[in-house]
Amino acid sequence: MSAHVLMYTTAVCPYCVRAKQLLKARGVEQIEEVRVDIDPERRDEMMQKTQRRTVPQIFIGETHVGGCDDLYALDASGKLKSLLEG
Repeated sequence: MSAHVLMYTTAVCPYCVRAKQLLKARGVEQIEEVRVDIDPERRDEMMQKTQRRTVPQIFIGETHVGGCDDLYALDASGKLKSLLEG
């Protein structure tokens, strides 16, 4: 898998954990995690990019996937694999 994965997270977020588990199960070896709970400026950045304030917010390449439920829906539709392949 070659696409870069960026995920805005917090320390105690069960949805972040579920999203990371699914990505790893689909072959993602490295996830760039941005902890918005310890870096408020990055939360502002996340909100500007996504218009959302909840975590996780997931980007695969330049594509904003959304949150955990969005990631699972993308996987269920069969589109996650091709997005991860870049």
